[in-house]
Amino acid sequence: MQNDLVIGVDFGTDSVRAIVVDPRNNEVLGEDESYYPRWRDGRYCEPKHNQFRQHPRDYTEGLEACVRGAVKNAGGSAGKYVKGIAVDATGSTPCPVNQDGVPLALLAGFEDNPNAMFHLWKDHTAIQEAEEINHAAAAWGGEDYTRFQGKYSSEWFWAKILHTIRTDGQVKQAAWSWVEHCDWIPALLTGQTAPLTMYRSACAAGHKALWHSEFGGLPAREFLAQLDPYLATVRDHYGGPPQTADTRVGTMTAEWAARLGLSPHVIVGGSSFDAHAGAVGAGIAPHILVKVVGTSTVDMLIEHYEKLKGKDLKEICGQAENSIMPGYVGIEAGQAAFGDVYAWLKEILLWPLKQLLPSSGLLTEAQKNALSEEFSAKIIPEITARCQAMPDDEADLIALDWFNGRRYPLVNEHVTGAVAGLQLGTTVPHLYKALVLATAFGSRRILESFLAEGLSVERIITVGGIAQKSPFVMQTLANVLNRSISVSASTQACAKGAAMYAAVAAGVYNTLQDAQAAMSEGFLSVYIPEKERVERYNELYQKYLRLGEFVEHETLSGKEKPGDRCF
Repeated sequence: MQNDLVIGVDFGTDSVRAIVVDPRNNEVLGEDESYYPRWRDGRYCEPKHNQFRQHPRDYTEGLEACVRGAVKNAGGSAGKYVKGIAVDATGSTPCPVNQDGVPLALLAGFEDNPNAMFHLWKDHTAIQEAEEINHAAAAWGGEDYTRFQGKYSSEWFWAKILHTIRTDGQVKQAAWSWVEHCDWIPALLTGQTAPLTMYRSACAAGHKALWHSEFGGLPAREFLAQLDPYLATVRDHYGGPPQTADTRVGTMTAEWAARLGLSPHVIVGGSSFDAHAGAVGAGIAPHILVKVVGTSTVDMLIEHYEKLKGKDLKEICGQAENSIMPGYVGIEAGQAAFGDVYAWLKEILLWPLKQLLPSSGLLTEAQKNALSEEFSAKIIPEITARCQAMPDDEADLIALDWFNGRRYPLVNEHVTGAVAGLQLGTTVPHLYKALVLATAFGSRRILESFLAEGLSVERIITVGGIAQKSPFVMQTLANVLNRSISVSASTQACAKGAAMYAAVAAGVYNTLQDAQAAMSEGFLSVYIPEKERVERYNELYQKYLRLGEFVEHETLSGKEKPGDRCF
């Protein structure tokens, strides 16, 4: 075992995963996963109000547990051979910090205050503030700072800050700055947490904080100050400029080397959002569309800056310099709900069991738990089997995938999901198939938007649990897109991408492309469109578009007028 092992750490929504990799032969020597205990218990979240917060201790405790576990699984002495480590994380997931970069939730008086914690990517409490940012960008008379991102989202950096300071004066007073989750971890590991000098990732800065070279950096103080003077202060305390994911941030502190069971002098690389790391791990290159398919989706392309000049991509995607791959513009779109749509149906179907079983006197507690677990595990596979045996013309349900609003194209957080065509003969498999088609139709709408603006897509690669575990969903997607779809063989594509960052930062490889060539894992399977279904799904897709137009018209916000949006 040579002294050039690397560790990739992937902070997801529910858990954090770590892999120990030999970057020379691409062997994954050990891996482990740690679930966030506070998040798992539902603490600090209010789903009915779209509030989703995570405590920084979930991250630090999870990081320590999974890295130690991965190193242990790699062999007792593996820790002393680790040369580099890098991470990815969800985003935009910002947190208020003091002048030393310490999250407020780690300070006395803020320990259980959700506003003092990391605001998870899917927190939508700032819808009103996002609308104000969009209005200001169009009306203030200066640069349109949203022109590379389209409509600003409540999921993003400035909207979340603006909402929080309006609802919590104590946090506003105590928060010297705000940091993204993906930036805080490398800063913590290197002891460089001061906001003005800490590492700031290019993808977080560009996609969520509106950093761009054509603006000279972040939006102007004057623009932010008219929303709230505090935002101008956050701008002053941001630091920068942002750096690429393969940057060598520094050397790990002695404290964290001991906590993680590693030798001193481990090199800490940069970071990115989890989906971007997944794209790198899956082998993204120009003209290759990588789709991370999970609870939501992220669709990613990379292109040279000069080839994007003159293209109006504002309403179909977000762009950021040096995100995803250094030297390229990272292009990102996606659906706000994909697997979450299927999970919704599952929860609806399990509701009677969850509500009535605990009060039953017919079974022991052990039997109740076993029955609940069995039903939960079998319900979607059983429905899927029925769907696969169902003729395509048996039902004509049309559903919309907008269960969490619509990200792209034409961002609209007010629109909702819908189902049309219900009859007394409609069954659960009919409904599930309609939902699977809806998510595939949403993906097609994004792809068509890319192609309409002259972006080239020669190949599609998918990453994630749904891609690997649901042939029915993936075959449906191939049929709807009328494109072949390759499924990445990597079970930990995001962590593998982070490991590639570490390999470059530690000097094992010179470029991220070199690391990709040596460390990518190829493909598990390829789905080819079934010609007999393509035309049928084309017909249903047109109905999906018409239903979308109707629903959007009926759910327009008060600030918009019919005709302002056109899905």
